Amino acid sequence: MKEGLFFKFSFLFVSFLLLQHSFAQDSPQWRLPENVEARLGRGRLVEMRYSPDGTRLAVASSIGIWFYDTATLQEVDLFTGHTSWVTSIAFSPDGGTLASGAGWQDNTIRLWDAVTGEHKRTLTGHSWSVVSVAFSPDGRTLASGSGDQTVRMWDVVTGEQKWSFTDSRSRVNSIAFSPDGETLASGHSDGTLRLWDVMSEEQKWTNGHPTVIWSIAFSPDGRMLASVSGDKTIQLWDAVTGERKRTLTGHADRVARVAFSPDGETLASGSWDGTVRLWNVATGEHKLTIGGLGWVQNVVFSPDGKTLASRSYDETIRLWDVATGEQKGAITGYASEVRSVAFSPDGEILASGEENGMVQLWDGLTGGYKRTLTGHTAWVNSVAFSPDGETLVSGSNDKTIRFWDVATGKHKGIIRQTSEVSSVTFSPDGRTLASGGYEDTVRLWDVVTGEQKGILTGHTESVTSLAFSPDGKTLASGSYDDTVRLWNAVTGEPKETFTGHTSWVRSIAFSPDGRILASGGRPEIRLWDVVTGEQKGTLTGHEHDVLSLAFSPDGRTLASGGGRWDYTLRLWDVVTGVSKGTLTGHT
Repeated sequence: MKEGLFFKFSFLFVSFLLLQHSFAQDSPQWRLPENVEARLGRGRLVEMRYSPDGTRLAVASSIGIWFYDTATLQEVDLFTGHTSWVTSIAFSPDGGTLASGAGWQDNTIRLWDAVTGEHKRTLTGHSWSVVSVAFSPDGRTLASGSGDQTVRMWDVVTGEQKWSFTDSRSRVNSIAFSPDGETLASGHSDGTLRLWDVMSEEQKWTNGHPTVIWSIAFSPDGRMLASVSGDKTIQLWDAVTGERKRTLTGHADRVARVAFSPDGETLASGSWDGTVRLWNVATGEHKLTIGGLGWVQNVVFSPDGKTLASRSYDETIRLWDVATGEQKGAITGYASEVRSVAFSPDGEILASGEENGMVQLWDGLTGGYKRTLTGHTAWVNSVAFSPDGETLVSGSNDKTIRFWDVATGKHKGIIRQTSEVSSVTFSPDGRTLASGGYEDTVRLWDVVTGEQKGILTGHTESVTSLAFSPDGKTLASGSYDDTVRLWNAVTGEPKETFTGHTSWVRSIAFSPDGRILASGGRPEIRLWDVVTGEQKGTLTGHEHDVLSLAFSPDGRTLASGGGRWDYTLRLWDVVTGVSKGTLTGHT
């Protein structure tokens, strides 16, 4: 019975890692991966495209392709099938087919019936992420650009490759067909802009920026090509001659995406400076700025040209009135990367620390959104509740540790470190906080006064993980120096050093009785006898770093979370070392 309950808890826990910012209603449970009981949230946001008739907005994410009704902004479908993030999407001109390209570990292009979601065909050939796909105006040809430095052209009906071009010097970041279908343009990571004759496969002209090109777009009449780059400029080119016609400046950081309005009179640009700008194409004059958005990574016009959709680093899609610049609506529920999660002692609240610097509080039973805690200015790497559940602490790459009142969400205090904070944990009595960072020390802090009580030295590289023993007498630390160290939590004296890992230690956890310490490396887990210092066993099965470890309350089962190129949660019998199950679903 207990084991069955633990399995159910584990499934819920794996789902909680994808918790998002909006729970007005639960996300639809369409097309769940095998063995997954529920999905909370929609994954991470990557790309978006309007259907040609403007009735749907397709959104590529880390778990698949979501479809929204543009009138209600409600989800209407989800396409899944890729084994990695969907990195690029495009509708055929008639709206009947959707093409999607996937990231590394998949590297395929899939063609879908855009109405029914039926998978029609898979195109293979790229050896790296497919970062851009585009249909020809007649819908018969699909072009794709990839991190493998190739541009490929495909017959949509047969799936056969028609031709390809390889530039060994640079990745292909963006591709676009001219409106007449006679020209294909490609933007490259070395700043090169290339135009190709589709029929003859010959290069027509080349020009470019001094640094990486992120996005290109043809004007609706095909006479002009726009390109944006890391040099903060927008370049407008004569699509026939390759002559530079105009340079638009004003953005203060990388310009990530550019799009022409359907009538060709307006150009929209989205930048990492947190703004969307609208420009008069004929004169080059700046028409409107929409600001305060964080890094803007995508902009796209609706087919009628009245609405502009923008995607920001806060994982929100915002819809804007093109005429007034006013926000018309928003789509939320996509997450920044979740770096750390922790349950409150009573299990009623779940906290998540995220890559965007936010700390989110959720209902631990229903998954409902409760509160956002803001103040950090960089990744939140670690969150921990005090033993009484009244205080939450968060450690960040902004070199601060922040204390929060769980009941009110108010900021209670701050501790500043000299390096990024990678791990924080409370002692069982709640009086001491331990922190580790991208320096080779462990620091102990008085929770009441915020004063430093001690500094533990001995590691030779960054401290990645910390854990107090259940009785509070021992503190364990894992490090990039491939060791685990035990310290007297009262005096700060070193007690033991565990060696044996052949790569950095990313995670550690004490068993509930304090007799066993588990440490996760690359790719094995090692179990140590805390009293004797001897290694009790090695658990193998993960394919890469073991990023997280947790014992079940009875101490009989250990859960481990795998890193990149693994993405699995594994359950282990602590006594025998035998695998009890593998949970999959994360991408």
